[in-house]
Amino acid sequence: MTNCVLSPDGLWRSSGHTEMAAIRPSPHSQTQFPSTCFLITPIPSRLPTKMTRQSSDQLPWDPQATAFPTRAELPKITGAPDQAAWVWGEDDNVGRLNLLTPQRVATAAKQIQTGEVVPLNLPLNVPEQPAFQRQCFHHEIKTVVPNLIFDDTYNLNTQSGTQWDGFRHFAHLSSATFYNHTKATDVVGPDANSKCSIEHWAERGIAGRGVLLDYCDYAKRNGIKFDPYDTCKITFNELVDCGKEQGIDIRPEAQGGDVQIGDILFIRSGWVEDYHRRSPEERNKLGTRTHDDIKFGGVAQEPAILDWLHDSYFAAVAGDAPTFEAWPPTGGYYLHEYILSLWGMPLGEMLQLEKLAEKCRERKKWTFFFTSSPANCPNGVSTHVNGLAIL
Repeated sequence: MTNCVLSPDGLWRSSGHTEMAAIRPSPHSQTQFPSTCFLITPIPSRLPTKMTRQSSDQLPWDPQATAFPTRAELPKITGAPDQAAWVWGEDDNVGRLNLLTPQRVATAAKQIQTGEVVPLNLPLNVPEQPAFQRQCFHHEIKTVVPNLIFDDTYNLNTQSGTQWDGFRHFAHLSSATFYNHTKATDVVGPDANSKCSIEHWAERGIAGRGVLLDYCDYAKRNGIKFDPYDTCKITFNELVDCGKEQGIDIRPEAQGGDVQIGDILFIRSGWVEDYHRRSPEERNKLGTRTHDDIKFGGVAQEPAILDWLHDSYFAAVAGDAPTFEAWPPTGGYYLHEYILSLWGMPLGEMLQLEKLAEKCRERKKWTFFFTSSPANCPNGVSTHVNGLAIL
């Protein structure tokens, strides 16, 4: 026996159950229904999904497939560097964002439980002194009508704060090729065009299930010394252990883990926390280091990391560190080459993950709904994240 309630569709539904049942009254029944009734036909919480495995050499790939080739199984694409995953079509401009299908976004929205919103953006003037000799943020308020109307102007480098690196930002170095056959002549010069520019992301938006790995907290608990302003490496094995402590198996679902196709990965290394504990003088000194002296902690360049980042089929990856990967790289390559140029994954840097980590720790739940609205800048290279986690 269970309590029943009358729903707007005219069905009496059982209450107090995750999967509810429905009873349709006979047209000859009385308008009043008893306060208790038998549980009859369960309504499944999710429709069954047809399993479809994407064949490696059947191009273009179908983003709605439920299983995809591993890095070792990638096809050889004519005119592309080895390990290029330019598989979504000759005219594709959004890469792994193709995985954020309406069905996956709708499923991800079920992560929302309390409706609490956590912004993931640093103030536009943080860091006050950007690294790599990039310009500082400049904000000016304009008086239109004294005492009555004001405007303001922003002057900044999109790479100077919370950002998505776009596909035009960092090429595959040995071939001088950006994602999906894009060349420098597509970006600048008389033949410049919109190939793989940032407005393509803006026109579709970014929304999906976010997964946070709080490496900073893990390192503190386990006595691991990690300096965000030195070339400290976050290894794959450490991320595996970090995930285990959070109750997450970071392997892809296809390998028995918890990572789902189209998930958006966030790694908190502790850079934002470290930045705010330093004096303005220290921050300025670190921000003005010469290019050869710049060092940042981040994800290690190692084959296990490459396999995991690729085979998990993340729609995008991001972190709080200025470079995401350990800088300068020591493995003979940059993760930027693989993530952006070869695989077409948006790469986020300097996200504000402090409050999100706190809330996830309180809830003992490290997944959430994430949205991002990239700047709709024609021919743009990169963009603010404008990101929100909704819990």
